[in-house]
Amino acid sequence: MRILIADDNRDMLRILRAYFEKEGYEVHTAEDGEEALAVFYRMRIDLAVLDWMMPKRSGLDVCREIKARSDKKVLILTAKSEEEDELKALSIGADEYIRKPFHPKILVLRAKKLLGDEKGMRYRSLRIDLEGSKIYKDGADLQVTKTEFELMCCLVRHKGRILSRDQLLDLVWGFDYFGDARTVDTHVRRLREKVGDHLIQTHRGLGYSVEADDE
Repeated sequence: MRILIADDNRDMLRILRAYFEKEGYEVHTAEDGEEALAVFYRMRIDLAVLDWMMPKRSGLDVCREIKARSDKKVLILTAKSEEEDELKALSIGADEYIRKPFHPKILVLRAKKLLGDEKGMRYRSLRIDLEGSKIYKDGADLQVTKTEFELMCCLVRHKGRILSRDQLLDLVWGFDYFGDARTVDTHVRRLREKVGDHLIQTHRGLGYSVEADDE
């Protein structure tokens, strides 16, 4: 799914992009209201996350236009704390309203709820339980570690795409992780022992992937 994040704070955009991409979303950003609308229409966005106070056009103005022309979801971010402001945002069609400061994980969870994201995924013989952080193969719990679980989720969400070791470090371990990229190889090897060696492809000098065709 495609997420639009519009905020004139570049650090905020960078952080939120990292959190949403870790969950497998395609993320597009904008730094003002006019750019936000241009991106929304050009990229066929599923959810718009809009800061209330933006240059050129406010988040409320953008929300109002999106809701007048589509049925897509809109989430408003704001430093405003009055209940009247929340009521104003909701009254023009916003589907959710989050006050700053907030933890990015909270925003991601609220976004997932708005998008109706499924509680699990399937990939060939695997069933991935997103709520329980478990992976089952032919009904058997594979007893994966937290990192192995997140690594498999990352590969499946990006199936058909080769992810480099550095990309996997950012998406699974976090962009503030400073460990050796060889740790990715170690975890992939252990994960293969559990899910099956054939499910994860190695692309020498490039990285790892799972095939796009999961029939």
